[in-house]
Amino acid sequence: MEGIRPLLPDKEYFNIGEACRVLQLPPHTLRYWEARFPAFRPQRLPGGHRRYARRDLEVALRIKELLRDRKLTIAGARKALASTQRGGRISTTSGGNLPAAAVKLLREIRDDLQRLVSDLST
Repeated sequence: MEGIRPLLPDKEYFNIGEACRVLQLPPHTLRYWEARFPAFRPQRLPGGHRRYARRDLEVALRIKELLRDRKLTIAGARKALASTQRGGRISTTSGGNLPAAAVKLLREIRDDLQRLVSDLST
């Protein structure tokens, strides 16, 4: 995220018009993303207007990158964003899906480990 900071104006809060200019996105896109990404929720002022913090714009830039540059689906971008917020890394595979053979192998390993733990505890 540090590489994104220089692109943002030097202020803490933005209204929806300012946010749209900075992000080069239409307002309906930001409103749609608010409904789809739990990490992207601007503050609402008493009159109902949105107030985007610098952190909100950083998240929106990340969403834009995931959807437009990496070509992830909304669900894939949501997973990737949640993963990076937990400190994980985004998978380089499309949508982060593992091949069926890898999933099968991981399940077998898990089952073997569970058996070992069970044997050791008895």
